[in-house]
Amino acid sequence: MIIGVGVDIVEISRIKSAVSRWKEAFLKRIFTENEIQYSQNKKFVYQHLAARFAAKEAVLKAIGDASIQRIEWHNVEVLNDEFGKPYIRLSGEAKKVKEDKNITDIIISMSHTHKVAVANAILIKDGKE
Repeated sequence: MIIGVGVDIVEISRIKSAVSRWKEAFLKRIFTENEIQYSQNKKFVYQHLAARFAAKEAVLKAIGDASIQRIEWHNVEVLNDEFGKPYIRLSGEAKKVKEDKNITDIIISMSHTHKVAVANAILIKDGKE
């Protein structure tokens, strides 16, 4: 059963400006080492960073209640499986929220152009109670 849906869109230029202005401080505040390495190994670094930022926001919007205020950016990590499909790994407070809400899966979809990145998150709960 779907218990939450979130979507976010980010201008690539905003992420690029933030990295230019705050450098490593911004990257390390928002992204995990895995996310930074993945993006930096791509031709279009900022599109990949922006897509991950949008995915994190989409997950938080899908949760949609006051518990998101306790979740740090690093607690929502965007990774890719061996086929390149993105998936979400939660840790810390985000993992606790997932357990409290009995979320069994998070479906994530991301896309980007040279100007914007967009992500959609769907939270799934097993229908068994």
